[in-house]
Amino acid sequence: MTDTLSTTRQASLERTQRIRAGLRRRHLGETIFRGLGLAAIVLALGFVALLFVDVVRKGVPAFTQSNLHLAVNFDPEVVKVDPAPVRDAFASQAEYTAASLKWQRDVALLNWNKVVEASLRAAAPADFEIDSRQILSIAETDARHDIREMFVADPSLLGQTVEVDVLASANAANWIKGNIDRSLGDAQQQLSAPARALIDQFVDNGTISNGFAWSIFTNVDSRAAPASAGLLGAFVGTIWMMLIVIILAVPIGVAAAVYLEEFAPRSRWTDLIEVNINNLAAVPSIVFGLLGAAVFINYMHLPISAPIVGGLVLTLMTLPTIIIATRGALQGVSPALRQAALGMGASRTQMVFHHVLPVTFPSILTATIIGVAQALGETAPLLLIGMKAFVASVPLTPLDQATALPVQIYLWQGNENRNFFEPRTAAAIMVLLAVMILLNGVAIYLRSRLEKRA
Repeated sequence: MTDTLSTTRQASLERTQRIRAGLRRRHLGETIFRGLGLAAIVLALGFVALLFVDVVRKGVPAFTQSNLHLAVNFDPEVVKVDPAPVRDAFASQAEYTAASLKWQRDVALLNWNKVVEASLRAAAPADFEIDSRQILSIAETDARHDIREMFVADPSLLGQTVEVDVLASANAANWIKGNIDRSLGDAQQQLSAPARALIDQFVDNGTISNGFAWSIFTNVDSRAAPASAGLLGAFVGTIWMMLIVIILAVPIGVAAAVYLEEFAPRSRWTDLIEVNINNLAAVPSIVFGLLGAAVFINYMHLPISAPIVGGLVLTLMTLPTIIIATRGALQGVSPALRQAALGMGASRTQMVFHHVLPVTFPSILTATIIGVAQALGETAPLLLIGMKAFVASVPLTPLDQATALPVQIYLWQGNENRNFFEPRTAAAIMVLLAVMILLNGVAIYLRSRLEKRA
């Protein structure tokens, strides 16, 4: 009896030890799994933070620009032009317009580089030796256009000296900001030795100063004057495309999802449509670009590099995302709500639009904005429909030629003046990320508001 009891206790003790050992293994496995999950999250956030830090580090210097403060003398010996026409009481409007246009053509034919050169030489030390080409390389090439437009707007400036701020050239900005190694030889420098020395003197005496680069936001792209290149044209083109995507993709996508989920009979056709929609969501974006080039440009003959084509292509790409997300939101609604609405005498249409759909508004809105934000960052389909063309104007309508922020980043990244445009590329990425974060923030805010109302 005692041996049997001892054997039973020994077996119970061994079983308890095995259970405890199993629990320790399970707890150890859970701890390891939690640690691996936390490590994965930390690693992912670390890579994202590294990306953001690198972009910000490179892009922040691009938000400053070098300005030249010059005393511009509109010397009559250089600005040799007749006085601006004055409308005579007996002259017709057509005659005055013709005379004014002729005078403006005469002004445009003047050598305004001499005015810029004289202003730069006036700011330089009296005994400083530098030739015309070298000294003009300090100021941006559009400085002569700015000064000319000042004179056209106010012809009374002839013979006067006025203070004018113009942009320093991209090469001068590279030298000032240290984007190029100063220890390199003359053959590897972008500016001549006299020009570099004069720039340093201008910085010391305050002729050149750094300020916020408003031109990034207020100017369009420019190849002739890289220092004045901006994102305005690409930003407006992006806005046009996003408006088209929102106007087309949202109602079509939500309507298709509502029909498939609530009204469409279950058959092979609906199953085929659902499978194709799921497959379209996984199709590479470049395929939509090929489709847009074939259908909208080659077949429908819509204008190349126009926001209307880009918006249509991005709409096709965004539709599957909106449809799938909307159907998921509809499937998440409790069947009790549908049954209660139908039990109170509501028709199927009333049940869907008055009771079910309002409950899913937060999820649909979030999915829509996330889909639009995803379309905002697409580049490959836009390149295939010709939106990589250089466009130095702001699109006033969706039919005007334009580019987009992702394509502008692509174009700047490939610019030959990498020392200047690499920071500009990072700055453009910061602007694009800011727009995407803003869209996601709006989605979160609206979702919280709609959820509180619900």
